[in-house]
Amino acid sequence: MTIKSDNALHAVQLEVERLLGRCLLQLQQYERLLKIIVARHEISASADAVGAVNVERKADTSAKTLGNLVGNLFGSYIVTNEIETSIEAAFNRPEAATAFGMRMHLKLSDADFARTENELRELVLLRNNLVHHFIDQHDIRSLGGCSGAQDALVAAYNRIDQHLEQLRGWAEDMEQSRRAMAELLQTDVLRDFVVNGIAPDGTVHWPAAGVVSYLRTAARELAVDGWAAVDDAGRRITDRYPDQLPAKYGCSSWRQVVHESRIFELRYREVDGKRAAWYRENESSTKIH
Repeated sequence: MTIKSDNALHAVQLEVERLLGRCLLQLQQYERLLKIIVARHEISASADAVGAVNVERKADTSAKTLGNLVGNLFGSYIVTNEIETSIEAAFNRPEAATAFGMRMHLKLSDADFARTENELRELVLLRNNLVHHFIDQHDIRSLGGCSGAQDALVAAYNRIDQHLEQLRGWAEDMEQSRRAMAELLQTDVLRDFVVNGIAPDGTVHWPAAGVVSYLRTAARELAVDGWAAVDDAGRRITDRYPDQLPAKYGCSSWRQVVHESRIFELRYREVDGKRAAWYRENESSTKIH
């Protein structure tokens, strides 16, 4: 009788372990998908640093617990009213000459927001109980305790699965929005606006202009006593970035680009008997940039 009883207990203990493992694997899938949503639903950066910000945000979410992630979700992805987020803040930073921002959110009524928040808080509590307190709550040394543990784990799995299906729906909606935005960004007009600072009406926002960034780089690489020759910089930029020509910005020469931008200081020197234009970045512009 003792051997049969021990075998029966061992069998149900193995079933408890299987059910517990199934719950934990499902929770890991939930956490992984939730990290993707938290990391990718919002992008805010200067136009030439979006990729770096994405890496930073991904690294930031990778170490967060389920409770932290759920906390990040509310008021950011799940909202009731429009609120200022880090995207708007990025546009208002004085050091950001230009910024690109995109935020996707799920807008709920006040009642649905409160209900969803409460349900996800309960999911966090469920996760913590499974990971940290399960054997304190269920006596798996007895057949009765194992039977109660099995019932609890089946119910827990069903709740986790419902939340995972809900999250998958949110993720799919978010990805559709991202794909639509990616298609929009491929248009030449919007790309010129975001990357090169050229508005649809042809107005150039010089601090955001792609050519200004390349002029800065050329100035650093070609500088002699702090000054770079405009013609040399223009040739280097043309060789490396053939689409970045003065005409793109409504200018007839590289000297006009430097002058119109108001970001660089322009001077003239005699070189081999010829008058040549040299430039360097204004100190005030350097501080802002």
